[in-house]
Amino acid sequence: MMEWCPEHAMKAYLKTLHLRKNYSDRTSTRGSPEFEEPKIMEFLSALAAGNCAKLIVQITTEGVTPVTLALAVAARQIGGKFVCIIPHDHDDEEDINKSICTHHQLNGCDHLKDVIHIVAGNPCEIIKQFKKIDFMVVDSKVGDHLKLLKTADLNSKGSLMVMTNLFINGQKRASLREILKAKDGVYCKSVTIPVGEGIELTKIVPSNKHGRKRRTRFHVTYEN
Repeated sequence: MMEWCPEHAMKAYLKTLHLRKNYSDRTSTRGSPEFEEPKIMEFLSALAAGNCAKLIVQITTEGVTPVTLALAVAARQIGGKFVCIIPHDHDDEEDINKSICTHHQLNGCDHLKDVIHIVAGNPCEIIKQFKKIDFMVVDSKVGDHLKLLKTADLNSKGSLMVMTNLFINGQKRASLREILKAKDGVYCKSVTIPVGEGIELTKIVPSNKHGRKRRTRFHVTYEN
């Protein structure tokens, strides 16, 4: 089971909050857009760090995003590994190059460059390279994201999966819980949180040796 560390969570939250504030202060005078979805940034950073996730994986169609930076903060806080997977085919070479360029020009976030490992290609194939994923963030806009979720090798001692952009054109995407509950030997519980375009957080824990589902308490507090 993943153990919660409030100290790591607090430090990651505050560092992400500080990161966003400093970035906004630098860019506002130049008319540049501020970070989007700050609540998601701080929440996910604290969640990943608090759960001491040693392997964090993000799959996103948008390249290096504010969420990417927030997860990098968490990885640095706990000394974990962070991989950002960007779907890539021959038709989007320009977009991939733009994402990598953005990664190397993080507007004052250079201290995070060595934490973010970008891998471009077919996510369903790339994800096979990584074992015992502790914390995984998947953008529902990623093609075949349902197959991707089934393919991922999750930490057998417990893991957390987050799906962002849960609502598209007012329609809710398929639930991770519905996908994962069919897997043998795991028990999962999900909650939907009204942050940004909606996120679904799914906690996955192993069943006990007798095959009965392990009880788990899953509590989220959200304030506007």
